[in-house]
Amino acid sequence: MSGSLAGKEAIAALRQVTSSFDGAEERQGQIDMSHAIAESLASGRSIIVQAGTGTGKSLGYLVPAILTGETAVVATATKALQDQLNSNDLPLLQKHLDIPFTWAVVKGRSNYACLQRINERADKSAQLEFEETSDKVNKEIDELIAWAKKTKTGDFDELPRIPSDRAKQAISVSTDECPGKNKCPVGAKCFAERARDAASTANVVVVNIALYGAHIASSGNILPEHKIVIFDEAHQLESSLSDAVGIQLTNGRVSSFASSVRRVIADPMVTNRLEELGLRFSGAIGPHVGNRLQRPLPSNIVENMSLIRIEVATLINALRELKTDNEPTQQRIYRAQTQGTRLTESLDIALGSFEGYVAYVEGSEERPILRITPLHIGEVLATNVWNEHTAVLTSATVPHSMPERVGLPLDGTEVLTVDSPFDYEKNSILYCSRFFPEVKSPEYKEFLYDEMEALMTAAGGRTLALFTSNAALYAAIDAMRERVPFPILGPKDYPRQTLIDMFIEDESACIFASQGFFQGVDFPGRTLSLVILDKLPFPTPTDPLLEARRDAVGRDKSFGEIDLPMAATSLAQAAGRLIRTDTDRGVVAVFDSRLATAKYKWTLINAMPPMNKTRERPVVEQFLRDITQD
Repeated sequence: MSGSLAGKEAIAALRQVTSSFDGAEERQGQIDMSHAIAESLASGRSIIVQAGTGTGKSLGYLVPAILTGETAVVATATKALQDQLNSNDLPLLQKHLDIPFTWAVVKGRSNYACLQRINERADKSAQLEFEETSDKVNKEIDELIAWAKKTKTGDFDELPRIPSDRAKQAISVSTDECPGKNKCPVGAKCFAERARDAASTANVVVVNIALYGAHIASSGNILPEHKIVIFDEAHQLESSLSDAVGIQLTNGRVSSFASSVRRVIADPMVTNRLEELGLRFSGAIGPHVGNRLQRPLPSNIVENMSLIRIEVATLINALRELKTDNEPTQQRIYRAQTQGTRLTESLDIALGSFEGYVAYVEGSEERPILRITPLHIGEVLATNVWNEHTAVLTSATVPHSMPERVGLPLDGTEVLTVDSPFDYEKNSILYCSRFFPEVKSPEYKEFLYDEMEALMTAAGGRTLALFTSNAALYAAIDAMRERVPFPILGPKDYPRQTLIDMFIEDESACIFASQGFFQGVDFPGRTLSLVILDKLPFPTPTDPLLEARRDAVGRDKSFGEIDLPMAATSLAQAAGRLIRTDTDRGVVAVFDSRLATAKYKWTLINAMPPMNKTRERPVVEQFLRDITQD
């Protein structure tokens, strides 16, 4: 099919779908986006689309992708967006698009209940020792097992409340543990395997970017073959894939393998040496928390990893020699072997030269994490993605440096920008002032809470408050629950989708969250009238990986090429939560005076939607009262 014909067919199909909506409205940006993507896919050229908030980019890329008849993988930045595609967009297209298609959602194994582990808990013949848990956790495990017998997907995100980590881990396995479908007696019924089986025949496969990174790291062994890959919220591609294709080593990972071994080898002393080495490794890397490690790695770290590598190999051999007729015990042996093998693979990478990678330590000195991450993710993507697939990268904000940083050559790549259809100047206000106290001043916290109380009261709740750190988030939750009568929903209380559902159902409710809610959530209508940001979302200045990348581009250019684009993108994404339809109205309040005073302020402001601007709180309060009463 020619590119021109593909574009026309995509527009016709898109109009057929959108005309079925109540109060249907045609969005020119969505039409332009769908047309351009269809033509790019027909010609085999990748495309970058910056689609302003309200464009309707999900339908804009799904329609042309489905029309090709090729398998397309959609990789989202968050599980929230993954769930939105699965629950809303794809069912809508299946109902209104005159082309039959199927889709599947695939998540990492730890997101699903493991039927084998559930069976082992019920099988007393193996006489296996389970870790001691409290009555409360045991009750929770029993409730999860009852749910697992009824659910069709086994996906923990179906649950109305977040299970505790202990309960969840008791009936699930990580990718590092699972020996695979062929070695498991219930492999044919496995929830994770059923999701992958559905993906193998689906036209559209929805994953998150982290799982796509795991697919790359596994040399393409997780997801089905596909011609098209779509990265939604593509501004997060670099950071998400950096974590996914790198490795991490911790004492906890060593200790977890030791625990798996003890479950099948009667002598508990057999793992003493390994656990001792794990603690020594943690002690060796702990003093380096927050720092990069130069190559070669410090000798004490290398020595500890080498000794761990030898001990793990010894234990794997011991596991291979075990013989049993008891199936639950055999499955534990398989899981321990798999876990040990994955740990060995990571140790081998860490003990190698890891050219093109950055080694650094994060976490706390008590629980340090050694990470080895690609310095330039673009090289990994060029080899494994851009050369193999036709790609669509889309986001409401595409940093100017993104194509270069992800290794996508502009020569041969289409680039399109489509504006938002919304009248921001009429319907929204950006509130910030040069007279706000500096964010590091002693007066700032009380100022922030006073301002939040006044604006939330004027808005009647209906607030999404976003914070740049978890410490600030939970402090604000505690403070504002004392100050305002509205329900304040936090991420420790409920799963993300449940938070969203509760927020939509109760107009007075407020969500307090961190950067996971800066994108991928949609609150149209009166549900949301006020978006609050406590500070400008600059990346952590001491982040070791970003420090290495700053050094790579040169310190004189790093702020403009790394830090400022990242902050501008996060800020624009957060502001984009406010206006989702033509009739939405509201306020974005940024309580950081740098947005009004810094030399780079217009870079940040110009990345945001073109809202009306004020520094007067009474103006904002009156605007919020007016739209609340309408």
